[in-house]
Amino acid sequence: MDVILQNLMIGFQTAIEPINLMWVTLGGILGTIIGMLPGLGPATGVAVLLPLTYKMGPTGALITMAGVYYGAMYGGSRSSILINTPGDGAAIAATFDGYPMAMKGRAEAALAISGIASFIGGMISTILMIFSATSVAKFALKFGPAEYFLLMLLALAMTSSMNKGNVIRGFISMFIGLMIAMIGLDPQSGLNRFTFGSLELQSGIDFLTVIIGIYALGEVFKCFRDIREGKKKMQTKFGKIWITKEDWRRSWLPILRSTPLGFLIGALPGAGATIASLMAYNNEKQISKNPEEFGKGDIVGLAAPEAANNAASVGALIPMLTLGIPGSGTTAVLMGALLMLGLQPGPLLFQNNPQIAWGLIASMVVGNIILAFVNIPMAGALVRVLAIPPKVLYPIILGLAFIGTYAISNSVSDLYILIIFGVIGFFMEKVKIPSSPMLLGVIVGNTMEISFRQALVLSDGNWGVFVGSPIAVILVIATVISILLPSLKTFIKKKKTVEA
Repeated sequence: MDVILQNLMIGFQTAIEPINLMWVTLGGILGTIIGMLPGLGPATGVAVLLPLTYKMGPTGALITMAGVYYGAMYGGSRSSILINTPGDGAAIAATFDGYPMAMKGRAEAALAISGIASFIGGMISTILMIFSATSVAKFALKFGPAEYFLLMLLALAMTSSMNKGNVIRGFISMFIGLMIAMIGLDPQSGLNRFTFGSLELQSGIDFLTVIIGIYALGEVFKCFRDIREGKKKMQTKFGKIWITKEDWRRSWLPILRSTPLGFLIGALPGAGATIASLMAYNNEKQISKNPEEFGKGDIVGLAAPEAANNAASVGALIPMLTLGIPGSGTTAVLMGALLMLGLQPGPLLFQNNPQIAWGLIASMVVGNIILAFVNIPMAGALVRVLAIPPKVLYPIILGLAFIGTYAISNSVSDLYILIIFGVIGFFMEKVKIPSSPMLLGVIVGNTMEISFRQALVLSDGNWGVFVGSPIAVILVIATVISILLPSLKTFIKKKKTVEA
């Protein structure tokens, strides 16, 4: 404990140097802006800014890029709340209740709780990282291909079954997502699958294109319909960017519950903030006394995933720093930066370069405080987006959607795919098929398939590998419960009604 505190003091001495304070502030602000732009996301932001960090030195470079990473977690939900367009996959859950809150005239409270939950999630997870990084890394190593497959299966089952009254539609949406994830080259044999002779489809369909199509274009199509029918109203009066005592009373416990969940999921290499935020959302919906309010502007449905995705971004740094194993796409870029700077991630990083490793960790505490002060005032300006006339706002959203999609792979064919998914998103909303299971299926489908195949290859085709460890058994039980729980709740409720 004394050694940790001594190293942490070294880290804070490094983090509060004026030049490093400037870098962490710059990284956090840039990350927030990048997070708001559809199609970019933290991994792209860090990769684009990587050449600019060459002359900063190892500490400054890592602090800046880490600031971009968790800054993007703050920013991703801003566009989700205001225009129903997630900046990246981790911000999908913010659309479920954040956008309905904005449509009810509570955009100020939505932006405020998003910033507060992100701050609390980031700070608590950073403290957890300081004192438990080694233990969490050892726990993450117990996850083999079978456990990773089951974890993703659990996330899919939870997301598909959380749509009350639409469980079957949720699973239909999930299977569509998994089928989309299979488009492209087979990861094992290299054979074409569902490409229909198209060279452009051989690399698959990027999940960000699907997200932007379903949410951004789908929302624009829906709003054009609402404007024509006279349902769409502009918000002209704005209040203080803060929350009420009742909002805080309802939100603080879900934030505290979701933070360790997001932290642990983030620490598992390949799991990611998307799974963490969706699982946090589902957990709160399952234990809520009023689950029917979720999806209609319940502040708890926004607070929980926001805390989880920021905690996951901190957790993802643990396997990279302690084991040299990237926990997410963004940490893979950060690890490349470490190697480029002549530093070897792993246990020796903390022994040989404590000022760099602990300086990075301390800068996350400082950076979260700075971002909390930056994001609340920034929200006051952002909320004015809702006062922009629809004839101006929606062409801007369309422009951002097309620019963001083209920036992903510089391919014109992606623009056609974007339009197709925009139409699909519009009709899915019309027939009440939830989009989140499909999107999660697209995001995890490829990794899930690879883990499934690896598990069978390593076990010589023995299916018992999926119940071959205590973790696997727990995940299987949790998956079965998550599938059956909604039907069980409905059955008990009907039984009580009949008895009454």
